[in-house]
Order: sequence, then C-alpha cells, then structure tokens
Amino acid sequence: MAPALTHPAGVNFIDEQQRPVHADASTYYGGEERFSRGRTYSASFAHGYNPKRPPAFGDEWHQRSRRMSHDEPSSAPRRFLIDVEETIRLVLEQEDTDGDFQISVTDAGPKLMALGTATSNGFKSFDIRGTYMLSNLLQELALARDHGRKRIVLDEARLTENPVDRLSRMIKYSFWNALTRRIDGEGLEIICADPKNRTGRVNPRIYVPHGEPAMAEYYRQVAKEKPHLNLDVQVLPPKPDDPVFVKSLNNKPGILALAMQEVDNGKGQKVLKGIPFVVPGARFNELYNWDSYFISLGLLVDGYVNLAKGMVDHFIFEIQHYGKILNGSRSYYLCRTQPPFLTDMALQIYNQLDRSDMEENRRWLKRAIQAAIKEYHTIWVAEPRMDPKTGLSRYRPDGLGIPPETEATHFTHILEPYAAKHGLSVLEFSERYNEGSIKEPELDEYFLHDRAVRESGHDTTYRFEKRCANLGTIDLQALLYKYEVDIGTAIREVFDDELELEEDFALAPFPPTPEAYKDTSRWERSTSRVQKSEEWFRRAEWRKGVIDKYCWNESKALYFDYDTVQEKQSLYESVTAFWTLWAGCASEEQCWKLISHSLKKFEVLGGLVSGTEESRGKISLDRPNRQWDYPYAWPPHQIMAWVGLERYGYLEDAQRLAYRFLYMMTTAFVDFNGVVPEKFDAVKLSHLVDAEYGNQGIDFKMVPREGFGWMNAAYQVGLTYLSTGMRRAIATCTSPEVFFGSAVNAQPAHSSQAYAAATNDPLGLAMDTLKLSSPVMQPARLADSQFSDARDSDDQQDRAARSASQ
Repeated sequence: MAPALTHPAGVNFIDEQQRPVHADASTYYGGEERFSRGRTYSASFAHGYNPKRPPAFGDEWHQRSRRMSHDEPSSAPRRFLIDVEETIRLVLEQEDTDGDFQISVTDAGPKLMALGTATSNGFKSFDIRGTYMLSNLLQELALARDHGRKRIVLDEARLTENPVDRLSRMIKYSFWNALTRRIDGEGLEIICADPKNRTGRVNPRIYVPHGEPAMAEYYRQVAKEKPHLNLDVQVLPPKPDDPVFVKSLNNKPGILALAMQEVDNGKGQKVLKGIPFVVPGARFNELYNWDSYFISLGLLVDGYVNLAKGMVDHFIFEIQHYGKILNGSRSYYLCRTQPPFLTDMALQIYNQLDRSDMEENRRWLKRAIQAAIKEYHTIWVAEPRMDPKTGLSRYRPDGLGIPPETEATHFTHILEPYAAKHGLSVLEFSERYNEGSIKEPELDEYFLHDRAVRESGHDTTYRFEKRCANLGTIDLQALLYKYEVDIGTAIREVFDDELELEEDFALAPFPPTPEAYKDTSRWERSTSRVQKSEEWFRRAEWRKGVIDKYCWNESKALYFDYDTVQEKQSLYESVTAFWTLWAGCASEEQCWKLISHSLKKFEVLGGLVSGTEESRGKISLDRPNRQWDYPYAWPPHQIMAWVGLERYGYLEDAQRLAYRFLYMMTTAFVDFNGVVPEKFDAVKLSHLVDAEYGNQGIDFKMVPREGFGWMNAAYQVGLTYLSTGMRRAIATCTSPEVFFGSAVNAQPAHSSQAYAAATNDPLGLAMDTLKLSSPVMQPARLADSQFSDARDSDDQQDRAARSASQ
C-alpha cells in the first residue's frame, strides 16, 4: 500500500522552489516546508480516506496493472508528494526482506510501490518499480530525514537518474565531504574514534611531536575548554620511532598531531586550526600514506585542489617530525611507512595550483621536494630497507612484538603452538612475548615479515608470506625510480637546476656498495652542497639497470620481486609489474612484451586481479584466501595500470580495463543500494568478500555516506578514460563481453573466469555468495519464485529507463 500523507486539514503541500533536480542533498532538501490554503478536490482526503489502490500479492499478482489509466499522464516532469517517515517505514517493511536497511537484488520484496503525485496533492499515484528506483527512493528519504524534512516533493528524475551520473555526483558532493577530517578542537571527537583500538579506553589521546610547544599548548587549552572530552595530551620524545618506545605505547594508543595553520579568529587574533584531509573510511579513520595518493587523484578530478594540497602539507609535517610518511597517523604506526608517492602527488597538485602566485607555488613545491629527498635518503636508501649488495630497496620496518592494530584473533593460529610450548594461554603468551620475558627468534622473524607486509600496503598476500622483508619488490623499485626522475625534473624545470636542503641529515652513498654502508659516519651531509638534477637522473638510470638485472624475466615477459637473501627471483606473478609502465622505467620492448604476453594473465571480467590464480595456489580451510591475491581487484592496481598503459600509447587497453572496473562498480551500485566498497572479487563481480577482514564501506543503513576513499577516486579517474559511448554503455549496465564482443582473453570454457563471463548474473552470484541460513532469509528465498518474472520485467524496464535518461 502506498504511504499515507499527513499534513494539516484543508491545505495543500506545495514546493515552489526551483531547485536543480540533481543538486546535492543540502541544496535539494534545504529550506522550509510550505503550505497553501487553496482548495482542491483532494483536500478532503488529507487526513482520511486514501484513494490509492494497494498492491496485490500472491495469486492476485496478475491483477496489478502495469502502466494503466490510474497513472497520471506525464505531460511534465513527474514529482511525488511524500511523507518521509511513513514512506521509510513502508519501504523497509515491504522491500527490505533481509533486514539490512538496504534494498538490493537479494531482497525478495515485490519491488513495486505507488507514490502520490504532487500535482494531484497525493490523490493520484504512480508506480515506482525495480531495485534501482526503490533503493534510490530509500536513499532520498534518508537524506530528507537528515535535513529535518517531514514531507518532501521529490522529482522522479532523482529516482531514475543515470547511475553513472548519480554515483559520480555523490562522490563529488557527498562522499568526499563525509570523509574529510581535521585535527583540532572542533574535529577531535570524530578523528579520535579508532575502531582498531582494543584497549577498552575510548577517551581521546593525542600525541604532539617534540619541538612544537605552541601546538602542545593549543591542545592543552582544548582539553581545559572541553572537559567532557577527557582529552589526554602527550608530547613525544625527539626520536618518536624508537621501537622500544613505540611498543610501550601499545596500551596507550592515540592519534598523532598533524600540520596546522594560523588563521584569523575574527577578533584580530591568530589561532591554530587543523588542515583538512581525507581518510579512507570505515575502520580506517586516520590519514593514510598511499591511500592518500589515490584519493588525491580523485580530489583533483573533482576540483578539490586545496584539500589535496593540505594532505601533502601533512606528509611534509610527518617527515619533519616523525621521520617518515607514516603508514597511518596513529601511535602504533610510528615505525612504519607505506609505498612512496609523495613526488608525483606534489607535482600533480602543483600543476593545478592557482597561477596567480607562482612564487608561492614554487615555495610550496620546494618544501615538498625537500621532504621527499629527506625521506628518500633516510628511509628508502638507508638500512635496514636498503640491501647494499644488490642496490634494491625493501619494505623492512623496525618494530617489536605483535602489531596491536590487528583484530584480537588475527594471529591466534600463529601463536597457539608457541603458547602450548610454554604451557600458557594465547593471551598470557602474547603479554609475556610483548614484554620480552619470553624469547622466540622464529616468531621475531615472522613478525618482521608481517610488519613488512603491512608497510607494503598489500596486507596480506601469499606473495609475501614469511619473506616480505627480504624482497626487493618490483613495485617499490618502480616507485623509487619515479621519485628520482621527479626530483631531478623538479630541480631542473622549477628550481633552475639548484636546490638547497635546509634540514641536516645524512646523504646515502651512490652507487650503493656494502663497503660504503659499513661506516655511515663518513656519509655526506645534506647541507654540504646543493642538489643538481644530473645526480638524480644518474640515480634513476642506475636503478633502471638494477631493475632489469634483478627483476626482469625475459623468458616470462614479466617483472618479479627479487629475494635478497636467497638471491633469486620470487616467481609470484603480481600485477604490480605494470607499475613500471606508470613509472616509465620499462623499455618500449619490455612494455610490448608485458602487454602482449602477460596482461592476459591478470585481466578478468571486472578488471585486473592482484595476482594470478596459479601463483596464489590452492585454497583450503587450512590455507584460506588472502585479500590481496586472486580473485580480488583493488583500485590502486587499476589506476596505476591505466596511467601506465596510456603513457606508453596503449590507450585502448587502458580504456578497456577502465570500462571493466567501472562496470563492476556501477552494477554493484545499481543492484546493492549504492554500495561503494573497498575492493571487489573481480571474477564474480561481487563486493561480498569474505577474505580476512571482509569488505569495508558496505556497512551502512539506507544511504551510503562515504563510499571508500580510493574506490571513489578510481571511479572519478576512470571516467576520464571513457569515451561518451563507453560511459553510456556502463550506465545501462552493458557487460564488457557484450560491449567489446569477446570473452575474457578467450578463457577455456571450464575456467572460473569463463563461467563468470557466461553467467554474468549479479543476483545469482550474490545469492551464491550469501549465507542464506537466517530465519529472515529463508522465507524470502521461497517468496522469490513468486515474483521473479515480474521483477525481471520491472528491472529490465528500470534499466531501459536509465538508458533513456541519457
């Protein structure tokens, strides 16, 4: 039954404000509700008899008219008069059969609801049909409720909106704002919330770096002015990344202070204010390293240049005060960094800064390049990360004990044998091992590699199992080659081929040799000479030779990681081999071999998987799947491949891969209530991932609020690669196999990829993935057969409507 309307008797609810139909929620639902006392034939029904015919069910289904005379003729854009709370109640009661506060293809409701039209004051009705329109209705109602609206006049165009336009609009005007944080008196309550904190203490704690007395005093003042926060302000020692000290903070986790700026408070006084930044979302509620790079690409596409610039300012601050760009801005990340992207991030932003003050822009870029040079010399080409024998850099962070940010049971299977050996419970053993009273060298080695995996950003994968700290990974070498080229280019093009370094630190010797690394006291100091571009280009050329020598495999036409301990290549096939194209360190011939011989190993229906199925190996109860292995697809791998392929002139391949990934994103958005997750199963085209931590960004009620940082960016960046025809095809959910007219790499008929391509049924794949064991879901599945034919027809009409909206 259509929801009843409740407004004062004898009046009509009108909305004469001419708002853009596809405006953001604050614009569309802002303002006051207005009433008119004009008489109409429908006023007598405002509080009593509701003439709209209810939907029929079961055996009476055939009596429900489709588009008949009871519907209002569409002489103008259709608008609906809606009671917000009553309609939310009815939509959830009728359509949300699995009780997750979302309307998706797995729900077994009738997928139909009548809404009263605004021009008839709710007397006449029109049917809303299909998953996409009903989920959009639920989202719009939730947004209206957010803005305090009890009744709304809703444009039908918001329910039938082109899904590509809708998702892109939500990312640009809603998701980025929802993911924006600030560390200051106004933003502390939100940013200090840490879903990874297992200590039981929820009161916020902030660590301020040594040498920032004004910042420390600012936060102490905040603690006094806001006693309800119970804010604990701590000042870090001069060397905050000492492993023993960092371990001592495990039971006292807190947020790390970031860069602030002085602003006028309106009273002629200067006060400190946090610089805004964007977090990944879900359980990751802090500034992250490599997430921020990909997020910044999306921000630049959407015009948020200053927001992206502020994130670089935070990275400069971290390098200055914490010694590195941190894995994340929490105390337990002080020993770890992540894949380095600072130079490209800074140059991308520099190229989009306001040209009215180029001198200020150059000063800003100078600070960023100076920080990158310090990070390069003190982190990436310094021991323990540098292997002087090969010249390869590795992910090899310092640290002691068990990483505290993981879920409580994450390492139970690893610790149980050691706990049994000592006759202790896992909890007791963990405490004694962390405090150092129990020594287990094998376990130390295990956690060395585990920390390295987390520093790599690829946590976790069988590619790095028990060996990551020994690997000169191809992705890290490519990133450092890009650092060297970027630094040299900036010095030559922006700083007249001379750059002075203001901060004093040791310069790593070049070329690296074991002998040169034995006595660090003899290393040059950063302030002893100016930096020239020629040195950095020589470093890049030398690194390219090292990459070719240790990582390129001519017979397999692919780059591999190199094990610096076993002194051989690790033959796990990783899609990060294509990062060499992004960095520009592959020759034209190597690029051609990568694309013609190796790309097909990673390309599946939904884009590029992280690694090959063969490299991952068989999965079992004793050997569960890992989230950075086959069949999962992640935004960083897609974006790096798109950019790299375009760089070498393979634009059609980049477009095809972008189409696949955005198609997968769009179908999930359409079929699952607007979901934008952290990652996908690119073979099944499913966001319902059960590997390790599951999936992030999918736990919301009624309306997606944030999406997920780098997935948002992948969509906005990916759209820039698509032609108009491709964009229209994705909006109609046209499968890549239909659009491109061929199966994925001509996969054998028995392969899982071919099976997914042949079925290409989101509902079937979702139902296969779901555990349909709950009492709520059992009747829903039985009822599904009653309505399947009608829903299929409605969803076809739904998608046709979206196509027509082009």
